[in-house]
Amino acid sequence: MKNMNVRTVAIETLGCKVNQYESACLEEMLLQSGYRVIPFTEQADIYLVNTCTVTHRVDYQSRQLIRRAHKRNPAALIVVTGCYAQSSPEVIASLPGVKLIMGNREKNDLVQFLEEGETDSPRMALSSLDGMQKLSEPVLTAFRHRTRAFLKIQDGCSASCTYCIVPKVRGQSRSLPPDDAIQRLEILAQSGHKEIVLTGIHLGMYGLDLSPLSNLLFLLRCIEEKTRVKRLRLSSIEPLEISHDLIEFISNSGIICHHLHLPLQSGDDEILKRMNRPYRRQDFQELIAEIVSRIPAICIGVDVIAGFPGEDEEKFEHTLHFLESLPVTYLHVFPYSRRKGTGAASLPDQVDPGIIRRRAEVLRQLSIRKREAYYRRFIGQNISILIEDRKDPSGHYCEGLSRNYISVLLEGAGDAVNEEVEVQVTRVEGEKVYGRLVTRQAGNPCESR
Repeated sequence: MKNMNVRTVAIETLGCKVNQYESACLEEMLLQSGYRVIPFTEQADIYLVNTCTVTHRVDYQSRQLIRRAHKRNPAALIVVTGCYAQSSPEVIASLPGVKLIMGNREKNDLVQFLEEGETDSPRMALSSLDGMQKLSEPVLTAFRHRTRAFLKIQDGCSASCTYCIVPKVRGQSRSLPPDDAIQRLEILAQSGHKEIVLTGIHLGMYGLDLSPLSNLLFLLRCIEEKTRVKRLRLSSIEPLEISHDLIEFISNSGIICHHLHLPLQSGDDEILKRMNRPYRRQDFQELIAEIVSRIPAICIGVDVIAGFPGEDEEKFEHTLHFLESLPVTYLHVFPYSRRKGTGAASLPDQVDPGIIRRRAEVLRQLSIRKREAYYRRFIGQNISILIEDRKDPSGHYCEGLSRNYISVLLEGAGDAVNEEVEVQVTRVEGEKVYGRLVTRQAGNPCESR
């Protein structure tokens, strides 16, 4: 019989993999404290919204989620945390139903705040991020309802890109000591996760704040030597933080996935300078050439911003043609968002929002063409995929992810989740890839028909 005294919590997360990892930690803490976690679409006693503030659009999405939760249950306690809570607590406090606003530094104290009870007006638990020098995170034992797990090994950013608000809402760069990272990876691997994604706000800065100093390459070598992790994927890394040695290590590693995501942001040197990016297009071009020469089948994703101040049609064409020429797989397109408190907000020559939307769409169409061309290279080839705990919208196909970030739709169903199987790519339709089973482990019922 269900205990009617158990409070229910619904969690929704916006933004990056770091936020997703932190929400998983919050969920585990809530479960260990006796709360029951239910889907955000259901009526809950408490709604927790973990926000992002990279763009105005995601700010809007956060506000919409809060309003939706209040409409679903006007008596619910709404808790808001994350980067938007850190940057704009007064705006959030004005929304209906909000009772608790927690900054990024206070996230891990969620249960304590809940048990202190409600107040008549929204309670703000926010403190300055200045001086944060240590990355202190709860130990996460598993990602519920996910085949792949994330592990945050770094937080904060000490860079000063003129478009970015993140350093103000995340603090300076700080890292998880290698021994702690190894221990947490082992826990996730023992929980059955076959793939783990290393995440961070500025992942390439990993270890430079530690004593003794460390770095990402050292950690990766330790992981390969000391853990039972089967597949390890890296989240976004800054271009100048990918060394020759790192490329060589990835090319020879038995566990690191051949997939890199690099923030380019612009293909025009003048715009890169305005952005305060520490490289030029030739540097990026040479890096891509080296990566592809060492790892020919690698999947490379690229961040790009459309409509940064000063980007006229000629400069946009520079970016477009530059991206067309590069052997990259896909683009993550950000329409420029003017963020208060950033250097770019006060720059002259702000671009009209309509023009920004048009340019972003042009770049998205280029991404579709590039992704399809990359996928078509593998038609008729055999690749290994990790079957994930989800199906495509039609319900006819199970989905699996290859080490080089190809999501393959495979006919069949059953309990093959979290198994790595070999499939042959049979056809590509736009951005969808289909395959048939070639080999499977004994007892694996995910068969092609």
